[in-house]
Amino acid sequence: MKREINVLNHATEIIQGLEGGVLLTTKADGKVNSMAIAWGMLGVEWRKPVFITFVREGRFTRTQLDKNAEFTVNIPYGAYDKNILTFCGTKSGRTTDKIKELGLTLEAPLVVSVPGIKELPLTLECKVIYKQKQDLQSIAPENQAFYPQNVDSSFPGANKNVAIAYYGEIVRAYFIE
Repeated sequence: MKREINVLNHATEIIQGLEGGVLLTTKADGKVNSMAIAWGMLGVEWRKPVFITFVREGRFTRTQLDKNAEFTVNIPYGAYDKNILTFCGTKSGRTTDKIKELGLTLEAPLVVSVPGIKELPLTLECKVIYKQKQDLQSIAPENQAFYPQNVDSSFPGANKNVAIAYYGEIVRAYFIE
């Protein structure tokens, strides 16, 4: 069962969730993948509620988003297994079926093609309406440390490449109950 909500009325829970980590879930070529994220923004653009997520160029999630421009954001609410975020933040979807390995429960979406995750019940369904690659030269010097250029970018945790900002219009928001 899903209890639909006005996303802006739950901005505090969403932002607080980001501080500890949330899942960004994608689906392409029949494969569902979840990646732990702690960088994101909630706001309004073009009179639409949006969630902006940042995905590094070399990530499997980026490949998924470029094939299917829809995603869900799965936010912890109440008690949950913190291992979910740790596992999804350290394993690549290229080689690991994280959903299967963790035994997560996929919940059918209302509008997009990407499911929610029952174990992280505050769910945002999003459709990408804009994307833009970050310009390394335009990033303030004090934030350059997030993009070291001497690290292999082919594994989780590597930072050699910059991120692409995906602006997702939030088309539905709800709690999975």
